[in-house]
Amino acid sequence: MPSAIDTGDTAWILTATTFVLFMTLPGLAMYYSGMVTSKSVLSVVIQCFAIAAIASLIWLIVGYGLAYGESFGGLIGVLENPFFLEIDETRVRGTIPEVLFAIFQMTFAMTAPAIIVGAYVERTKFSAVMIFSGAWSLLVYIPICHWVWGDGWLNRLGVMDFAGGFALHAAVGASALVAALVIGQRLGFPNRLSPPHNPGMTAAGAGMMWVGWFGFNGGSGFSTEAHASIAIAMTHISACAAALTWVTLERLIYRRTSLIGMVTGVMAGLAAITPASGFIGPAGALLLGVSSSAICFFAIGIVRDRLGIDDSLNVFAVHGLGGIIGLLLLPILALEALGGFDYNVPGRSVLAQFGVQILGVAVSMLWAALISFLILQAASKILGGIRVDPEDEIVGLDLAIHGERGYDL
Repeated sequence: MPSAIDTGDTAWILTATTFVLFMTLPGLAMYYSGMVTSKSVLSVVIQCFAIAAIASLIWLIVGYGLAYGESFGGLIGVLENPFFLEIDETRVRGTIPEVLFAIFQMTFAMTAPAIIVGAYVERTKFSAVMIFSGAWSLLVYIPICHWVWGDGWLNRLGVMDFAGGFALHAAVGASALVAALVIGQRLGFPNRLSPPHNPGMTAAGAGMMWVGWFGFNGGSGFSTEAHASIAIAMTHISACAAALTWVTLERLIYRRTSLIGMVTGVMAGLAAITPASGFIGPAGALLLGVSSSAICFFAIGIVRDRLGIDDSLNVFAVHGLGGIIGLLLLPILALEALGGFDYNVPGRSVLAQFGVQILGVAVSMLWAALISFLILQAASKILGGIRVDPEDEIVGLDLAIHGERGYDL
């Protein structure tokens, strides 16, 4: 094995890759499936599994090269290594085998479109989910990934994003809103919707995601040096602060504390810390967890009640908005005065860095929203509509589409 490969770094990224896969399958699948009705629980699980498969194969065939290949004008990579044909045991990326780097990034590529599922559960054709998720991976995730983490134009501008604020959370949040608007509200929204059928399942999935997020953030430094430990520690602090903030707000406003509320707070804190995890210290992580949880808490009501958007499992209000908050607060929280590590671009003021972060968020969201809308319109033309018949929605997608039951009571 080439001497440039560090066995410790390699062992850690192998572990982190496993964690991220575990975060999506079964973590995300269980987290989402517990929040829908019992008659559509399996539809969410199969969507998550199928998306993981299709996004991974797109990454294998063309995605990795387009995202991390030599840049064409800072917009997209020149296609290299289709099917990983040129990757063998002699190729190294940093201190780990290139194939491991590619597979670690593949787990990110499959997680992003799977998160969007939460915006349109219980009413969307399975074929439409597949078309949308595959096209989204190719046309939204891969270009933004190149802009930020490849040799793309946002990278050259000096945007700060440790583990996925732009390509994942900002883009995912914008696409979730578009999908919810295009597909429309569930029958009975918002007055006749059933509560989550199994909060315990949701909590179990959230716990898996919390563990998996250690690999998500901790592996994004691609080494066992201080970055990994810092990222994991800050991830945990933010999640804890966000969870307690959420249930405190529930108690003050609704006079109750719910399990769904607790784990939703955890998700808000995890989303917010993702872009900041390797840059900020404990005080910053605590502030980020509290602020993101409070903002996301009130955003759910605005999206659902005031705007009437059926973003069913709060993808934008929690995952999207949480990540955006992390991106925008990052230049301030990274300052040494707040316990951060001052990774702002040398010679650039905090205000200037903040402007770059805003630009990155705006461009990522606008691109994701536009392309998502076009994909959904194309899918609707191809399939004669992307929404299931009302009768199928009433019966539930498990039986109507998949011919299976989650429960036989």
